[in-house]
Amino acid sequence: MKLSISKIKPNTYNPRYIKDAKFKKLVSSIKEFPEMLELRPIVVDEEMTILGGNMRYRACVEAGLKELPVKIAKGLTEKQKREFIIKDNVGFGDWDWA
Repeated sequence: MKLSISKIKPNTYNPRYIKDAKFKKLVSSIKEFPEMLELRPIVVDEEMTILGGNMRYRACVEAGLKELPVKIAKGLTEKQKREFIIKDNVGFGDWDWA
């Protein structure tokens, strides 16, 4: 489902941040390949508060997008929402640079 970007609420409990150079790369990436957002939508709760995708949301705002694909996570408890936010931001595994 697509939602007006103005209806989506950033999550003030986001445990991650992104620095200037990496943020600019993310904005460029979204401008170059906005279709990726369809494959990896912003996850929101019933109040349209972001559970997953805060940095992508910020980059989309910066890129000037008006609508975003969202997935609504329904029926989660507050504990489950906090757990989702943390687990969505944990990087497991390593990069295979070879």
